[in-house]
Amino acid sequence: MTTYGLLIFDDAEELDFVGPWEVFTVSSMLRDGVDTAVLIAEKSGPLRCSKGMRVLPDHTFGDHPPLDVLLIPGGRGARETEPHNPVVTGWIGRTAGQVSWVSSVCTGAVLLHAAGPARGRRVATHWSYEDALEARGDVTVVRDARYVVDRNLITSQGVSAGIDSALWLVGRLHGREHARAVRRYIQYEPAPPYLADEPIVG
Repeated sequence: MTTYGLLIFDDAEELDFVGPWEVFTVSSMLRDGVDTAVLIAEKSGPLRCSKGMRVLPDHTFGDHPPLDVLLIPGGRGARETEPHNPVVTGWIGRTAGQVSWVSSVCTGAVLLHAAGPARGRRVATHWSYEDALEARGDVTVVRDARYVVDRNLITSQGVSAGIDSALWLVGRLHGREHARAVRRYIQYEPAPPYLADEPIVG
């Protein structure tokens, strides 16, 4: 059984945690529901995310179950507000020392740096924040990888890249074939339009 804990806070980027949430919960479904994913926040009230989505946490810092995986999303809150909140950074630091895997998406790496787990490590973050994170010191920002694994720390580039790192993680935990089954279920086969100049049609 694997328990995934996803931190949420005001101004978190929605897809940073919703994308991995989909991967983790589909993974559990395909394993007959033996795994659990929970949303965790400092307080129990509703939160408003970066693009306006309102979410309710399942647990607070004081009442969540033991975790195997801790995931930190990015967003304005992760790079501007929560790094200065000692309650949040203290909880991340303590919890990171108790779990098997620590993960961040996008500028969640900034929050992991402020809390300690990303210091002295190789990390990925959103392309627009790579210089700023590197300027904080005691971290190596990898600029050409969609996600980076450094021991038990998995960090990914911006927003949708969290789906990639979450799929890698469920493959590491439960096998590559299982991860492929999760990817197939969610039909994650990126084929974005407008990658190059295309003729105008119609």
